[in-house]
Amino acid sequence: MSDAGETPEQVLAVGVVVNGHHRSATVPARRTLSDFLRHDLGLTGTHVGCEHGVCGACTVLLDGDPVRSCLIFAVSVQGAAITTVEGLGQIDESGDPASLAPVQRAFRDCHALQCGFCTPGFLTTISAGLRENPSPTVEQAREMIGGNLCRCTGYQNIVAAVLRAAELTADPDAPLDPHPEPDTDTDAAGGRH
Repeated sequence: MSDAGETPEQVLAVGVVVNGHHRSATVPARRTLSDFLRHDLGLTGTHVGCEHGVCGACTVLLDGDPVRSCLIFAVSVQGAAITTVEGLGQIDESGDPASLAPVQRAFRDCHALQCGFCTPGFLTTISAGLRENPSPTVEQAREMIGGNLCRCTGYQNIVAAVLRAAELTADPDAPLDPHPEPDTDTDAAGGRH
């Protein structure tokens, strides 16, 4: 079969503000936002899991709102502000993390990750969720992360990290309770007894 009748894929320039910096690249029109971030801009913190918008691993903030970057074409976000996991904390002049964001500290404090693949999506989702609800209950924390999947943790420590992130957002020097009271009304998967 001849390729003579096929037209070349259209490429377009995309300009965005990513983590506070103006960035641009010329990309195929059908390039997803996740691939644009990872392959064209070198920001590999955004992970791609299911590529169907189900798992939440690719979640980034688009003009402050959490979105599944695997479902959005890069050309559709022209001029937008995007925050990836790399942009949650403070970055020094060399591009290295200078300090962790409250949600990142909370994940560390609460041991809320194991393999870490899903963590960037959780961190961006929780960051946006805490702007909407800065003092969530346990149930609200579960609802906040309900669209993100983790195959390793059982979610209990992630829920604890949401609550800890709320504490740290309100008071960056909040002490860590080394022996928090367990939530005895739920099982490890978050279901009620």
